[in-house]
Amino acid sequence: MARRYDSRTTIFSPEGRLYQIEYAMEAISHAGTVIGVLSKEGVVLAAEKKVTGKLLDLSGASTGGYGGSGEKIFLLNSNVIAGVAGYTADALSLVNYARQNAQNHLFSFNEDTPVEKLTQSVCNLKQGYTQYGGLRPFGVSLLYAGWDPHYEFQLYHSDPSGNYSGWKATCIGANNGTAQSLLKQEYKDEITLEEAVGLVLKTLSKTMDSTTLGSEKLEFATLTLDPVTKAPKAKIYRPVEVDALLKKHDLARKEEDVDMTS
Repeated sequence: MARRYDSRTTIFSPEGRLYQIEYAMEAISHAGTVIGVLSKEGVVLAAEKKVTGKLLDLSGASTGGYGGSGEKIFLLNSNVIAGVAGYTADALSLVNYARQNAQNHLFSFNEDTPVEKLTQSVCNLKQGYTQYGGLRPFGVSLLYAGWDPHYEFQLYHSDPSGNYSGWKATCIGANNGTAQSLLKQEYKDEITLEEAVGLVLKTLSKTMDSTTLGSEKLEFATLTLDPVTKAPKAKIYRPVEVDALLKKHDLARKEEDVDMTS
């Protein structure tokens, strides 16, 4: 029955479903995991990078660069970062749109864009791609982590339909069900930033398909307030910093694991 209705994004099935949106969400469920955790001191984002083959050039990571794999965490504005799960090319289009939107707000009002306003703007674009003929939904979900003086630290999730919601801790991508269960068990309202970092790494270590964590498979970022200026400060960790963080939390890849994979 679905075959009569699933070829166009604008036609509802008799059950009231838009199949192309469901297919887009299914594509996201096979993408690398992205986890976000909110604390009073900041927001933590971590994303799994899919290493698609042994010949992928990761030499940049070993010399302190960002490596040869596509980005999963992006700086949208000085007060907003985002993690993406799904088709990276679709994500890049939305990231560029969000950056332009944030700069337009800064130019017009001489202030950083409110986090929810930026999320709404991106979601309005995504919703339009579910309503007009000749378009397909964006095959990507985003986690937005940001700060503004109105609501302070915030964490939002948006999906291909254009819906968005605020979260204390959430996960998108592969194995998100397992990750959500772990986050529900471990999260507490008074969590500190350091505890949030540990929770994110612990959850990723239990949900990623790989048995070991390393900078070639993981991106990590935090959004905090500068202790002096009180301005939002985004930090996207370089691979060498990710490895140091994993070592600090006893999750670094062992030397014997390196020998086995080399």
